[in-house]
Amino acid sequence: MSFDLVNTALALLIIVAMAVTVIMFLLDVTQHDDAIRRNYPVIGRFRGLFTTLGEFFRQYFFAMDREELPFNRAEREWVDHASEGKKNTVAFGSTKQMTAVGNAIFVNAPFPPLEHEYGDIMPKVIGPSAREPYQPKSLFNISGMSYGALSAPAIRALSLGAAKAGCWLNTGEGALAPMHEAADCDIIYQIGTAKYGVQTEDGGMDWDKLRALAEKPNIKMFELKLAQGAKPGKGGILPARKITPEIAEVRGIQMGQASISPNRHPEVGNTDELLELLAKMKEVTGKPVGIKIVVSGTAFIDQLALSAGRLGAAGLPDFISVDGGDGGTGASPMPLMDNVGLPLREALILAVDALKRRGLREQIRVIASGKLVTPYGVALALATGADFVVSARGFMFALGCIQAMKCNKNTCPTGITTHNKRLQSGLDPDDKAERVASYVENVCHDIETIAHSCGVPNPQDLARQHVRIIQPDGTSRSFADLYRDSEFR
Repeated sequence: MSFDLVNTALALLIIVAMAVTVIMFLLDVTQHDDAIRRNYPVIGRFRGLFTTLGEFFRQYFFAMDREELPFNRAEREWVDHASEGKKNTVAFGSTKQMTAVGNAIFVNAPFPPLEHEYGDIMPKVIGPSAREPYQPKSLFNISGMSYGALSAPAIRALSLGAAKAGCWLNTGEGALAPMHEAADCDIIYQIGTAKYGVQTEDGGMDWDKLRALAEKPNIKMFELKLAQGAKPGKGGILPARKITPEIAEVRGIQMGQASISPNRHPEVGNTDELLELLAKMKEVTGKPVGIKIVVSGTAFIDQLALSAGRLGAAGLPDFISVDGGDGGTGASPMPLMDNVGLPLREALILAVDALKRRGLREQIRVIASGKLVTPYGVALALATGADFVVSARGFMFALGCIQAMKCNKNTCPTGITTHNKRLQSGLDPDDKAERVASYVENVCHDIETIAHSCGVPNPQDLARQHVRIIQPDGTSRSFADLYRDSEFR
């Protein structure tokens, strides 16, 4: 009897499979959108399946440790181990191609400092002339990722982790959400071109709302975003499928339609107008006010200095966040993501040197942003001339990101960039907060290790003479020699 049931079940399965195949065949030969499926019905469907699955198979089975983009397995595993508080030692030699053109190698000192000679890290004060200057506690901090781009549990975990680590948390351009204040961490309020959270009905600046935010003691600074590395020249993009009633309320936007920010602040069309806006923001808030830019040359900073010469220094930014064209947390059109904006290494050189040339370097702090997730990248940015480093994707990895590349589709499998409650349930904010704090601790520890190896007491003393760059002929040259007029600080 049981044998007959098995045969019957198999026969039914075969009939169903044949019926499905016939239906798929008819659908494929009658549709006109896909030539492959029309010419090769049923079989042609496998092409799309294999194309979709290809990136996942490459990640787990085929790509070498240093091959993947935008972040390779070695980088992701370093962050994962650092977030777990595990040892990040390796055996049998490096898998990194040390002689690759452009590779930066730190120069070890013959007599590195002993432990009792290590220096105390005292980050520079930002906005020393402001009514309420800001004294950061950490050189390494959390870059702008807004509520909307990230889920509520992810933002909550970042807030809790930032408080534990003593680093700051940038809100991103999506305004201040309750999750940002889950813990008493230092908050940088970012104002994008849509001015979410401080906008008037016609899209201008609501000075009363700005003043009210400035009264919050945990909001330490305000950052006016002119551009970001993922999409320089284009405003923020929040797809309609990622807008929930809560996000709409926080941002002050409508449900059911994508929220597209203007390409720039409508009232700012030149550096004179920018300085006027910054001066008023500084006067209203009493706190440090800076800008976020993508650098492709020195003309902007040169014009900034000329405007300050005409209008006075009151409107000069207290800090400039330099975002490299290799930034990428935001959803972006591929032509911008791939082709616009200089990578951070060159952009940072241009910005730091232009500020020094114009006599503004001591007045304006420089924050580096763009694909900096490991101690190597952070230490190199400090040696290039940055005062602080911020990371977005590094902290996404700390939260558990697996680089599924689904950030803009509301289907993130780790719950970080989705507003699907079922997917969010896999992200425990309290657990991930510990990972965030551990990641900060280990990055800071290892940049100190690099600094000590170079013979300086702390990372703030790293300079370009501590780095050599591999040249096309296979030899290396001092970073300082390559940029002779670029003396650090």
